[in-house]
Amino acid sequence: MLAYVHDWDPVIIDIWRGIKLRWYGFSYLLAFVVAYYLLCYLSRRKLWVIAEKNIGDFIALLAMIGVFIGGRLGYVLFYMLPAEGMSFLREDPLSVLRVWDGGMASHGGFLGVAIFTYFYARKHKLSWTGIGDGICIVAPLGLLFGRLANFINGELYGRVAPNLAWGVKFPQALTTESYTVQENIILDCADRAPEFAEMVTTPHGLTEAVRLSPEVKQIAAEYLTARHPSQLYEGLLEGVVLFALMWFLRFRYPKAPHGMITGIFFILYGIFRTVVEQYREPDSAMIAALTKGQFYSLFMILAGLAFLWNARQKAKKAV
Repeated sequence: MLAYVHDWDPVIIDIWRGIKLRWYGFSYLLAFVVAYYLLCYLSRRKLWVIAEKNIGDFIALLAMIGVFIGGRLGYVLFYMLPAEGMSFLREDPLSVLRVWDGGMASHGGFLGVAIFTYFYARKHKLSWTGIGDGICIVAPLGLLFGRLANFINGELYGRVAPNLAWGVKFPQALTTESYTVQENIILDCADRAPEFAEMVTTPHGLTEAVRLSPEVKQIAAEYLTARHPSQLYEGLLEGVVLFALMWFLRFRYPKAPHGMITGIFFILYGIFRTVVEQYREPDSAMIAALTKGQFYSLFMILAGLAFLWNARQKAKKAV
């Protein structure tokens, strides 16, 4: 069955001397800009606890301390350390900072945001769960933009689905193919596109060659296996569906106790992530029968239940 061969360029524009604007970085920028305007709107409607005049500073701190530091440290702790031990720190300590090489964990980002907002709430004498409710309303859009960027980058691709009508062939998945497939691509390129024969021996090289050569793209189409575009599944569930539900709940229950929306967000995110992981190629070692994404999502579901229980207790006291 014919399937689309992924050939998106992760770079939007080469600005100057190797300084590039990438879709991945742009997705974060877009997420924070959209979050700012939506949170300002909620604040004006008295549906969020932070005053509109303070939202700009809050978003800037949240982005740097909560999302970026939390997301990167989460990736290092949850994925790099279990896979490589301490060797990468001894050999290249600066690798911890190289976000542009890939490696942001959504679960780490959630934890970083939770810690940052806790201390922010204490300093400014605001409701921690009230702050969290607002963030959980706009966070799905950030997840949506991030998953779209993952798809454009051709990373975090899905599991093999050779008969899927909308399947995508990801050059980045080269090393997960059989040895025979890899050898056939190299041999065919040596015959039909010899200038790219050495390049196509690695996932990154094949990805670049597919973008540069229609002949290499055709060869990749013949040998690579179609996969689920799981990034788009995640963007739909964790992004579009979750945002619509959170936005509806905020306006349907404007006086809901603080923490209710946060709890529902955590539970639904954990469920959606667990479901989509069934279609996503595991990018690290399994934990028993679960992917790491599913395993860490269990804790999010438990945290969501705790937030809901706390919100219910507040509602009882208010009666």
